[in-house]
Amino acid sequence: MKAFVAGATGETGRRIVQELVKREIPVRALVRDLEKAREIVPSEAELVVGDVLKPETLSAAIGDSTVLLCATGAKPSLDPTEPYRVDYEGTKNLVDAAKAKGIEHFVLVSSLCVSQFFHPLNLFWLILVWKKQAEEYLQKSGLTYTIVRPGGLKNEDNLDKVVMSSADMMFDGSVPRTKVAQACVEGLSESSARNKIVEVVAKPEAAEQSWDQLFASSI
Repeated sequence: MKAFVAGATGETGRRIVQELVKREIPVRALVRDLEKAREIVPSEAELVVGDVLKPETLSAAIGDSTVLLCATGAKPSLDPTEPYRVDYEGTKNLVDAAKAKGIEHFVLVSSLCVSQFFHPLNLFWLILVWKKQAEEYLQKSGLTYTIVRPGGLKNEDNLDKVVMSSADMMFDGSVPRTKVAQACVEGLSESSARNKIVEVVAKPEAAEQSWDQLFASSI
């Protein structure tokens, strides 16, 4: 297995790279700025320059990777096209490139509540709408996929246990980014994670479960 990570300099993406490195899985990390990336991304990762909004850069960047993890996301901005371009068009470009390269498994970090149109987050230029459109494009692509929908993201890890459900079952809760990264990486090797949407939060009172139990219970 060789992993390609889009959004590698983001808060969740860099943790995905860390989890892959921990498991000694070779990583190609997509970055736009090499100097910035060298300060953020683990040195064991191979940095490749490209941009999800420039599809012509993606084939060479993906190279000989066999699996792809996408943790890109629009940043708060006054530009109303940002979520459409980054969360939909950018992901669509990645899906198309992944198909062309024969990627074996595509893991997409999305968001809890993407099916709720009247969610407050949609005040940010319909960001959940465009994430949902990206999910649907991936689902229809023919690629093997796992879509991970985390709750509110926390930068600090904690001892809370992961709770996982199938699509549109959880509507609140939070989760450390490290646990989201772990879910993404574990999903690559869990057969019960294939072609599935999982929602992920963390709760102190939840029972401890292995990753295969978590994915298997999310029917």
